[in-house]
Amino acid sequence: MVEGKKQWRAHMARVKALPPDYQIVYKEMQRYLFKVGPVDLPDGPLLPGIVDFFEEGVAAGRGVLELTGTDVAAFCDGLITDSPTYADIYQQSISGKPGTPER
Repeated sequence: MVEGKKQWRAHMARVKALPPDYQIVYKEMQRYLFKVGPVDLPDGPLLPGIVDFFEEGVAAGRGVLELTGTDVAAFCDGLITDSPTYADIYQQSISGKPGTPER
């Protein structure tokens, strides 16, 4: 657990090193992804990958919306297209598909 906190703090330090407009978009993406995102979001490579992508954009002198487009939620949806989400798990549980308990 302590190692996880260290990694999270290091991750957030990278976010805080980004320009303010990148930070705002990252935080909105993070909020959106924690709401609808993949099951492995906290421990997976998605959030660090976004920071890597943003750092490359900063180095190239591009604006954040040049990278993501104006519809940031659609950009996020594109990132998690093939990832199982909590919403998918919930839908499976209420649909009574095999492998899920019926109610």
